[in-house]
Amino acid sequence: MKDRVAQNVETHNTVLMLISVVCVGVIAESIFRSWEYWVPPLLIVGLIAVWSLHVTQYKQEEFRESFYMVFSLVLFLYHGVHYSGLFDTVVISSILMIMAVLLRRRGFLLIILVMFFAAVITQIILSVNMSGGLDMSDIRRIVIHVLTQICICKALDTVIGNSRRDQAELAKRDREKENDKLDMEDFLVNISHELRTPVNVISGMSGLILKREDREDVSAIRDAGMRLSLQIEDIQDYSEIQRGNVSLDVEKYMIVSLLNDIITDYSQRIKRPELDLVVDLDPEVPAVMNGDARKLGKIIRHVLGNAVKFTRQGGVYLHISVIRRDYGVNLVIEITDTGIGMTSADIENVSKGMYQANRRRNRSTGGIGLGLPIVYGFVRKMNGFVTIESERERGTTVRISVAQEVIDPAPCLSLGRDCFPNVAFHSLPIGTETARVREFDKYLATDLASGLRLNLYSAPSLKELRQLIDEIGITHVFMGSDEYVADPAYFDRLAENGVTVAVSASGDFRVREGSRVILMPKPLYGYPVVRILNGETSIPEPAAHQEAGRRSFDGVRALVVDDEPMNLVVAEGLFREYGMVIDTAMSGMEAIDKFSKNDYDVVFMDHMMPEMDGVEAMKRLRDIASGKNSIVRMVVLTANAVSGAREMFIREGFDGFISKPINISDLEHTMDQIMPAVSLPEKEASHAH
Repeated sequence: MKDRVAQNVETHNTVLMLISVVCVGVIAESIFRSWEYWVPPLLIVGLIAVWSLHVTQYKQEEFRESFYMVFSLVLFLYHGVHYSGLFDTVVISSILMIMAVLLRRRGFLLIILVMFFAAVITQIILSVNMSGGLDMSDIRRIVIHVLTQICICKALDTVIGNSRRDQAELAKRDREKENDKLDMEDFLVNISHELRTPVNVISGMSGLILKREDREDVSAIRDAGMRLSLQIEDIQDYSEIQRGNVSLDVEKYMIVSLLNDIITDYSQRIKRPELDLVVDLDPEVPAVMNGDARKLGKIIRHVLGNAVKFTRQGGVYLHISVIRRDYGVNLVIEITDTGIGMTSADIENVSKGMYQANRRRNRSTGGIGLGLPIVYGFVRKMNGFVTIESERERGTTVRISVAQEVIDPAPCLSLGRDCFPNVAFHSLPIGTETARVREFDKYLATDLASGLRLNLYSAPSLKELRQLIDEIGITHVFMGSDEYVADPAYFDRLAENGVTVAVSASGDFRVREGSRVILMPKPLYGYPVVRILNGETSIPEPAAHQEAGRRSFDGVRALVVDDEPMNLVVAEGLFREYGMVIDTAMSGMEAIDKFSKNDYDVVFMDHMMPEMDGVEAMKRLRDIASGKNSIVRMVVLTANAVSGAREMFIREGFDGFISKPINISDLEHTMDQIMPAVSLPEKEASHAH
């Protein structure tokens, strides 16, 4: 569309230049031959009007083009009714015909040809009156010019006809191409929708088996199901972005909870122990904001996944900060890697929404290549922007900024009132491969020190650390596993003598038996650091942390409705883990029958069911509950996870929305919203008091 507009503007520029040449020539001829003196000013006004229409793009394109041609015909008519030399008429009419071809105005060709004949006849009459007649050479030349003009008109008419046919054929192909694209997008949406149900069964059943026994083959099946589920979501998201159907689910969220979920997901899915991830959350980020947390999570996961995918050694740095504005804040997400980088052409491609910046590169690293196009699509929908800075073999930095409303302006990380630590950051300069990762660590330490207003000291050697401890009275020491291994006995003694010593290390690293040194499982993240500063002495691994923090909904009576037996098995097994009392139904009618005879606190309802869909069944259950004077929460449990689905189901009367495959965080979040009195332990507060 943009190319067509640019082409039309260029054509109009050429047409107006020809009009200007003809107009100037006619005005000069008028002045030289002393024609009517009041006409040239009018022609100048007309020329100014022509250019004004073009510059301002006034009204429709067809109107402007008609105005251009009518003004040109007026010039031709004014010139033709005056004696100026018989053969000047051929030049002007030829120029006008060229203009008609440029504008693809077939009808004007005939008008110009008719006016040409009229002008020739007028010129012959004027010539006879003024010079007494025409000789044979003049007659021959007139005949040749007339025949030439007819041939030119016929040839140009053919050109316009062919051009119009070509244009129609191109338009037809464009429509067919667009229809094929829409059909493919419909196919992708439908197939991704249909795949969600079996994927839910695969992931759910394998998860239930792993709760009973630890089996590597079942774990591989579960991981494959999770990967397929994410790729299905990517296809769905990409299709919605291409069709312009993306909608935002705006609600309040805690930034710490969002990052905890991302880190947990990273620890479970991405098996790259050779890479370091540093998560730097500015303490000044508001604790609670309003926005689409789900899409923000996807944005961070996609950029983070790309950074890991294309980084062979070193690490990745995730920095979250805010810029205060009158409307709230601009949430700034910055992800830097030490990977292979991107060319300027790659960056331009992904910024235009092309699904793979480099297909050969994508084949060598896995994935379906939709990450950055999805990021651009979501960020644009949020009225934000994305910038990418990259250099081949030097890494990439992706910066994202989106506006967010502030709900709770309190800092997301803070120290207790009685906490006044002196913190030493001990980092040895060991090797160029980890140099940039050590820079990431320092950025994290500096931001925490600035945001929390604590006393931070750098100790690049063990000698300097000993000196700081002796002279200043260091209360906390943070370091990596390499620093601890350099002198474990010394650090164990420090911990025994009341200094809090924390080591950031991978999951298989262990301190010496009996040591009081605290292990902070990687990835390095500011939130666990603040927890240690506030007195905690044990930091669980992210995956274990998710299990430990799980809610309990003991005694909640739940009815699960789904026409797929395996989905019922998965849901029943999952919900029982929360202490719920579960009953099941395989159709809307069976659900109505059971609901009439029993009392339930919550109903999980599948959407697409034969005979009676979930929406109709929900409304009939509402009527029954109203007659029984009871309150029941209705949650739709569906594979229909396209943008806007949540709002649609809420408008229909559901209290909550959970997409398949069931995500633990989504389930807990929904239960917190619809049954706050039943949910027990709150998620870890965003304030690290």
